[in-house]
Formats: sequence, C-alpha cells, structure tokens
Amino acid sequence: MLSEKLEDALNEQMNWEIYSANLYLSMSSHFAHEGLSGFATWMDAQYQEEMFHAMRFFKYINDAGGHAKLGAIDAPQHAWETPLAAFEDALEHEKGVTARINKIADLAVEERNHAVGIFLQWFISEQVEEEDTVSDVVGKLKLVGDGGGLFMLDRDLGTRVFTPPTNA
Repeated sequence: MLSEKLEDALNEQMNWEIYSANLYLSMSSHFAHEGLSGFATWMDAQYQEEMFHAMRFFKYINDAGGHAKLGAIDAPQHAWETPLAAFEDALEHEKGVTARINKIADLAVEERNHAVGIFLQWFISEQVEEEDTVSDVVGKLKLVGDGGGLFMLDRDLGTRVFTPPTNA
C-alpha cells in the first residue's frame, strides 16, 4: 500500500521520466537536423529507455494499489550549440534524476515502505550506469573536439540499440 505522499512522489517521478524521454527525443531530432545521424540514433535509444522507465513506474504505482496519474509535461529545449553542450545538458539532467530517485528512496525508508525501497533499488543502480554512459560520451566529445573525430564518434554512437533489461 502506498501512502499519499509516496504515491505523489512516484507519480511525479513517472512524469519526470516522460519529460526525460521527450528531452532525449528532442535531442535526437536536433542531431538528425544537424546531419549527425549516429548521435540521433543514440538519443533515440535513450528516449526508448526513458519511456521504459516511465512505464515501470506506471505499472508499479497501479500494482501497489495506487493510481498512476499522467500530468502536464513541459516542452524540452529544441537546439544546442554543439554536441558537447547537448551531452553536458544530458549529464546534468541525469544527475538531477539520480537526486530525485534518491529523495524518493529516502522517503520510502522514512515511511518504512520496504516494497517501494526494493522497487527503487533497480533505478538507483540504473542511474549509476546512466551517468557513466553519458559522462563517457562527454569525455569523448572533449577529446575529439569539432574535427574529423566527430565523424568517427557519430558513426560509433549510431550502433547503440535499446534492449529492455531481462531483470526488469
């Protein structure tokens, strides 16, 4: 059973995951417009991953006796000066997601709702991977700059495919 406070926090996070998906879809469109199809593909896979996260929250809230409530989603930014700027924004965004999930986990501990705590453990581990993956691309972009290395990195990022986790 979910308290009203936990249900609200989980719903807020579900809607934030949808915002995250929209942000990455916007980045995908931006990169496609800029002729960086590999970057666009990478961001499209990230979009799919974020929607998967949103649906995990949606299902959990309903399964735990709550009511998953979709809310208004703000429009994300539409353009970035450079690929590095987009990925730096993505990294800051992921750090914010981590903080939000940790805050909900703290609330679950405070309310002694171990089921919610267990549910959130997957996301806590996932956020370590999310930040590391985006940070890795930021590092590569800093190494290659705006030269020919960008072409090679675009090609490399284009190989990413979203595969839902089997342990989810």
